[in-house]
Amino acid sequence: MPDHTAPDRPGQNPANVRLHQEHFFASVDETGLGAVDAVADSGAPSSMFSEAWQKLRRRPMFWISSLIILLVITVAAFPSLFTSLDPRFCQLGNSLDGPTAGHPFGFDRQGCDIYSRVIYGARPSVLVGVLTTIAVVLIGTVVGSIAGFFGGWFDAILSRLTDVFFAVPLVLAAIVIMSLFSQSRSAITVVGVLAAFGWTQIARITRGSVMSVKNNDYVTAATSLGVGRGATLVRHILPNAAAPIIVYATVALGTFIVTEATLSFLGIGLPPSVVSWGGDIDAAQASLRVEPMVLFYPAAALGLTVLGFIMMGDVVRDALDPKVRKR
Repeated sequence: MPDHTAPDRPGQNPANVRLHQEHFFASVDETGLGAVDAVADSGAPSSMFSEAWQKLRRRPMFWISSLIILLVITVAAFPSLFTSLDPRFCQLGNSLDGPTAGHPFGFDRQGCDIYSRVIYGARPSVLVGVLTTIAVVLIGTVVGSIAGFFGGWFDAILSRLTDVFFAVPLVLAAIVIMSLFSQSRSAITVVGVLAAFGWTQIARITRGSVMSVKNNDYVTAATSLGVGRGATLVRHILPNAAAPIIVYATVALGTFIVTEATLSFLGIGLPPSVVSWGGDIDAAQASLRVEPMVLFYPAAALGLTVLGFIMMGDVVRDALDPKVRKR
């Protein structure tokens, strides 16, 4: 199209040229403003946990740790699916023999099959870790949420109580208390001792998370609508403050499994009649120079289990941490 804005001849007034300039207007149907300004509002708004799941499912570490944890839980729940041998059946004639048919890990100093003991040792370790984690989450959440939500003298008393227990190292306290139950040790005893001194960290985390959430607008709206303080705490605050609690619980489960193994290794954890990884690691010390693989197999099972829970805690933290999610 010719350029009508340029003068036809020298000296022509540009204003006269603009009067004769052709103008084109796009049709309303061609602008597509409706499509540009349209907002899709048919879908339900995504929650924090749904967004976290979308992020988790794209992380290979999440699937690797999930497979490890699933394998460990399956072995702990159904050990007979993986071996038909009795872990307590021992023959001294097989002492420190290497792997043979049906005995892929060989035998320990007492002539017990190492593979069957590794398989059956998963149950008490995982059981102690899961029960202890549930107990510390319940205790720590109750104490931390009450202190953070109500404040005042509730916060002062519960915070000082938490500081008292926090000042006592977990392993040291467990060693001292378990020494008092040398004749009546059991998995429940270990869980009770670990839970009594292991709830302080999650109480602090819960208190801080509740304090950061309780002043949000939806809490104020619930209060203005007449919702009670207890109902507000349970229905609105705790669900939105649960992310750091879940992250810590995932990592703490692996920590409590290690603590139980440490107590059993020291001879004050689970009784000798219970097959456990910590007890087998303790018994394998005498054969470490002669046959180090006797110690390697239960230690590897323990390390793999703890690694799975720590990896899961890392990916869950990355998915639920608000600072990471905003990047």
